Amino acid sequence: MASMSSLISPPNFSRLCFKPQSKQPFLQILQPNLPKNLILSSRPRKLRLFVAAEAVASPSSPADRRLYIGNIPRTVNNDQLKKIVEEHGAVEKAEVMYDKYSGRSRRFAFVTMKTVEDANVAIEKLNGTEIGGREIKVNITEKPIAQVDLSVLQAEDSRFVDSPHKVYVGNLAKSVTSDTLKSFFSEKGKVMSAKVSRVSGTSKSGGFGFVSFSSEEEVEAAISSFNNAMLEGQQVRVNKA
Repeated sequence: MASMSSLISPPNFSRLCFKPQSKQPFLQILQPNLPKNLILSSRPRKLRLFVAAEAVASPSSPADRRLYIGNIPRTVNNDQLKKIVEEHGAVEKAEVMYDKYSGRSRRFAFVTMKTVEDANVAIEKLNGTEIGGREIKVNITEKPIAQVDLSVLQAEDSRFVDSPHKVYVGNLAKSVTSDTLKSFFSEKGKVMSAKVSRVSGTSKSGGFGFVSFSSEEEVEAAISSFNNAMLEGQQVRVNKA
């Protein structure tokens, strides 16, 4: 009959060692079903710490922390906007959107906060407040609309014929398309091209557009005829781009 000491003594691991020309640790011998590509440490305590670190939730995606800030004054730049938002949370990046043709501010911006909590606080504190006398809108950015074929919109942009003779058209109704804009201005003269600017990555109208002409005389005629005119229920502003 075995002695009591032999029954309670720990098993002998002296034979569980590395093979002569192998770096496989004894943990692989004890657990033969572990994945082959799992790198194990010969120090079990470090292994447990490593696994615990991997189990920590990944940081939130930028989309969850990215704010849309609309109706800002044209004079507000990236640094100024960042300072305003930083009063309510840590800011990772602030970017005012500018039109690539005119260089004018599009009166909206995107601000990425450091955490989701910072983003929520900024929305609560800033939405509906005023900057430079303008009531701003602050919310989480819209995700790109999956059902919209963005390649069609990109092709529409690429067809725009730029010209040194063009007008900026502001306060457009959301329903106005590039074709609608071209037809409207064609009533009083020959239009080379027209385009409605859209919020990046979506089909959403930016509320303004451009119409190009072949001469400065046509630009002046368009401003004279269409500034403050009504287009689809809204009074549009027309001036040189």
